[in-house]
Amino acid sequence: QVQLLESGGGSVQTGGSLSLSCVVSKPTYRTYSMGWFRQALGKEREWVACIYSGGTTSVQDSVKGRFRISQDNAKNTLYLQMNSLQPEDTAIYYCAAGAPVWPCQRGSYNYWGQGTQVTVSS
Repeated sequence: QVQLLESGGGSVQTGGSLSLSCVVSKPTYRTYSMGWFRQALGKEREWVACIYSGGTTSVQDSVKGRFRISQDNAKNTLYLQMNSLQPEDTAIYYCAAGAPVWPCQRGSYNYWGQGTQVTVSS
Protein backbone atom coordinates (compact mmCIF):
# COMPACT_ATOMS: atom_id res chain seq x y z
CA GLN A 1 0.00 0.00 0.00
CA VAL A 2 1.26 3.44 -0.93
CA GLN A 3 -0.03 6.63 0.66
CA LEU A 4 0.38 10.02 -0.93
CA LEU A 5 -0.18 13.48 0.49
CA GLU A 6 -0.17 16.57 -1.72
CA SER A 7 0.39 20.13 -0.61
CA GLY A 8 1.22 23.49 -2.11
CA GLY A 9 -1.98 24.43 -3.88
CA GLY A 10 -3.47 27.87 -3.64
CA SER A 11 -4.71 30.89 -5.54
CA VAL A 12 -2.58 32.97 -7.87
CA GLN A 13 -3.07 35.46 -10.65
CA THR A 14 -2.37 34.77 -14.29
CA GLY A 15 1.34 34.44 -14.87
CA GLY A 16 2.05 33.41 -11.30
CA SER A 17 3.81 30.30 -10.02
CA LEU A 18 3.07 27.52 -7.58
CA SER A 19 5.02 24.50 -6.45
CA LEU A 20 3.16 21.34 -5.52
CA SER A 21 4.64 18.61 -3.35
CA CYS A 22 3.57 15.03 -2.82
CA VAL A 23 5.05 13.06 0.05
CA VAL A 24 4.97 9.32 -0.55
CA SER A 25 4.89 6.74 2.23
CA LYS A 26 7.60 4.54 0.67
CA PRO A 27 10.48 4.83 -1.77
CA THR A 28 9.40 4.93 -5.38
CA TYR A 29 12.69 5.07 -7.31
CA ARG A 30 12.77 2.23 -9.83
CA THR A 31 9.66 0.77 -8.19
CA TYR A 32 6.82 3.01 -9.29
CA SER A 33 6.01 5.52 -11.94
CA MET A 34 4.80 8.76 -10.39
CA GLY A 35 2.41 11.16 -11.98
CA TRP A 36 0.52 14.40 -11.60
CA PHE A 37 -3.04 14.62 -12.82
CA ARG A 38 -5.66 17.32 -12.64
CA GLN A 39 -9.40 17.62 -12.81
CA ALA A 40 -11.17 20.84 -13.57
CA LEU A 41 -14.76 21.41 -12.51
CA GLY A 42 -17.09 19.56 -14.85
CA LYS A 43 -14.25 17.91 -16.77
CA GLU A 44 -12.60 14.53 -16.75
CA ARG A 45 -9.34 14.01 -14.96
CA GLU A 46 -6.34 14.44 -17.23
CA TRP A 47 -2.71 13.53 -17.05
CA VAL A 48 -0.27 16.42 -16.59
CA ALA A 49 3.21 14.97 -16.10
CA CYS A 50 4.93 11.81 -14.96
CA ILE A 51 8.24 10.25 -14.05
CA TYR A 52 9.10 6.74 -15.12
CA SER A 53 10.73 4.58 -12.44
CA GLY A 54 14.24 5.37 -13.59
CA GLY A 55 13.73 9.12 -13.70
CA THR A 56 12.69 9.78 -17.31
CA THR A 57 9.98 12.43 -17.42
CA SER A 58 7.08 13.23 -19.69
CA VAL A 59 4.94 16.36 -19.70
CA GLN A 60 1.64 17.10 -21.42
CA ASP A 61 2.03 19.40 -24.43
CA SER A 62 -0.29 22.07 -23.01
CA VAL A 63 2.00 22.63 -20.02
CA LYS A 64 5.35 21.90 -21.63
CA GLY A 65 7.81 24.70 -20.97
CA ARG A 66 5.72 25.93 -18.02
CA PHE A 67 5.49 22.91 -15.70
CA ARG A 68 8.33 20.73 -14.50
CA ILE A 69 8.07 17.43 -12.64
CA SER A 70 10.83 16.22 -10.39
CA GLN A 71 11.39 13.98 -7.42
CA ASP A 72 13.67 13.85 -4.43
CA ASN A 73 14.27 10.18 -3.72
CA ALA A 74 15.92 10.89 -0.38
CA LYS A 75 12.73 12.60 0.79
CA ASN A 76 10.26 10.32 -1.02
CA THR A 77 8.73 13.46 -2.46
CA LEU A 78 7.38 14.29 -5.89
CA TYR A 79 7.20 17.89 -7.07
CA LEU A 80 5.40 19.86 -9.74
CA GLN A 81 6.77 23.32 -10.40
CA MET A 82 4.17 25.36 -12.24
CA ASN A 83 5.12 28.66 -13.87
CA SER A 84 3.25 31.09 -16.10
CA LEU A 85 -0.04 29.78 -14.77
CA GLN A 86 -3.16 30.42 -16.80
CA PRO A 87 -6.85 30.34 -15.81
CA GLU A 88 -7.23 27.08 -17.72
CA ASP A 89 -4.79 25.49 -15.27
CA THR A 90 -7.39 25.85 -12.53
CA ALA A 91 -8.16 22.37 -11.21
CA ILE A 92 -7.67 19.96 -8.38
CA TYR A 93 -4.22 18.44 -8.78
CA TYR A 94 -3.56 14.87 -7.74
CA CYS A 95 -0.38 12.88 -7.45
CA ALA A 96 -0.46 9.18 -8.14
CA ALA A 97 1.76 6.11 -8.11
CA GLY A 98 1.59 3.05 -10.29
CA ALA A 99 3.51 0.20 -11.80
CA PRO A 100 6.45 1.38 -13.90
CA VAL A 101 5.32 1.63 -17.52
CA TRP A 102 6.75 3.64 -20.41
CA PRO A 103 5.38 5.90 -21.67
CA CYS A 104 4.41 6.71 -18.11
CA GLN A 105 1.27 8.61 -19.12
CA ARG A 106 -0.19 5.29 -20.21
CA GLY A 107 0.45 3.57 -16.91
CA SER A 108 -2.18 2.28 -14.50
CA TYR A 109 -2.00 4.45 -11.43
CA ASN A 110 -3.37 2.58 -8.46
CA TYR A 111 -2.55 4.92 -5.61
CA TRP A 112 -3.83 8.48 -5.36
CA GLY A 113 -3.53 11.41 -3.05
CA GLN A 114 -6.48 13.46 -1.87
CA GLY A 115 -5.75 16.35 -4.22
CA THR A 116 -4.86 19.99 -3.81
CA GLN A 117 -6.75 22.91 -5.33
CA VAL A 118 -5.04 25.29 -7.73
CA THR A 119 -6.96 28.40 -8.75
CA VAL A 120 -5.66 30.88 -11.30
CA SER A 121 -7.53 34.15 -11.68
CA SER A 122 -7.33 36.49 -14.62
